[in-house]
Amino acid sequence: MRLLMGLFEADRVLTQRAASRTPPGVAEVLSAVEEAAESTKLWCGAAVVMAALGGWRGRRAAAAGLRAMVVAQLVSNGLCKQLADRPRPPEEWIPHDEVEDRPDSSSFPSGHTAAAVSFTAAIAPTWPVAGAVCAVPAAAVAVERVQSGAHYPTDVAAGAAIGLLSAWLVRRAPRLVVRHWW
Repeated sequence: MRLLMGLFEADRVLTQRAASRTPPGVAEVLSAVEEAAESTKLWCGAAVVMAALGGWRGRRAAAAGLRAMVVAQLVSNGLCKQLADRPRPPEEWIPHDEVEDRPDSSSFPSGHTAAAVSFTAAIAPTWPVAGAVCAVPAAAVAVERVQSGAHYPTDVAAGAAIGLLSAWLVRRAPRLVVRHWW
């Protein structure tokens, strides 16, 4: 119980700090990146560019990224949000008007972060430069989810963990299936 209270207090402090200490220009950039990532548009667009301009490496990386993102979305939004009905951070913690644009779904976990991390982590082994480039907006999405008051930091951490696990599964699943069945 003490651990849960400590996590809740850390969530409160970090959420309030992120929401109140982000300079307006930075907050606008974070919001623009999050808007681009809404409904996975940013990651699908990146996959199209990678597939079109990156040759075999780009197509392979894009396919891995999209597969991992689908897995992450199914786990985070299709399963976890249905099981964990966590309310969004209280409005009084957020001193700006972005709190009005929050979704009504469960706060736990962050599906935006799960998608961003899964896509980035899945493409990085095949095309490290593209992975590094995608890591910048992926990190911005994660920060924005807390700064805007849409999620607690622990929601974002759980989304990142789901994203990493999804990328790992997509990269390892073919080998695991072959090893198990043959």
